[in-house]
Amino acid sequence: MRRARQHSGFTLIEVVVALTLFVAALVLVFGLVRSASRATERAEATAQRSERMRAVQGLLRSQLAAAMPMPMRVDAESGEAVFLVGEGSSVEFVGNMPGYLARGGPYWQRFDLVRGDKGLQLRFQFRQMTPDGPLDAERPPQVLLDGIRDASFEYRSLDDEMKPGPWTDEWTYRAMLPPLVRLKLRFEDETRLWPEFVSQLRLGSSYGYGPSPQAGDGFVPRQGDLTQ
Repeated sequence: MRRARQHSGFTLIEVVVALTLFVAALVLVFGLVRSASRATERAEATAQRSERMRAVQGLLRSQLAAAMPMPMRVDAESGEAVFLVGEGSSVEFVGNMPGYLARGGPYWQRFDLVRGDKGLQLRFQFRQMTPDGPLDAERPPQVLLDGIRDASFEYRSLDDEMKPGPWTDEWTYRAMLPPLVRLKLRFEDETRLWPEFVSQLRLGSSYGYGPSPQAGDGFVPRQGDLTQ
């Protein structure tokens, strides 16, 4: 009877070993849960960034495609109407705005690249056009993307043989619209990839508004020539 009582319970060593194994199992489970949670958060953040870039590209493409041969202002030196000002760091033009962002009608619009706290930022701003010029901005410039390492707007021209010319980081023929605009961009975070972006302006290179400095007076390019 005495021997049976001695073996009826657990020893202190057995209890300590069991507790140690239990704690180790808990640590392992918590580690797996934390890793799964972090992986989920990373996946959600990546999905949000991808969705953001798709939305930004959609806005860029729709607004550039709707650019109008409507003068923003008149050049003081040449007296020519300015339809589009294109540089490596910015592009500005006049076009319609979607109803969810504005009141409708033509708006002066500008996409530009400026220095921010986390690198370059891609911003968008717009102002309603009137016969006397654009009104004051209704809201401050909106930051579309940040954390950009380097970026540049580029513009496609046509050569003297009516073929697509080289890409350039400045559009010098401000009295007309370029046929194509693209945005090359790299992020500071190399895991964030910017899909290739090229937008065709519906009324691009409408040289019927004046003589063409590239392909002869009165030249109007064919639509198919712009996308080859």
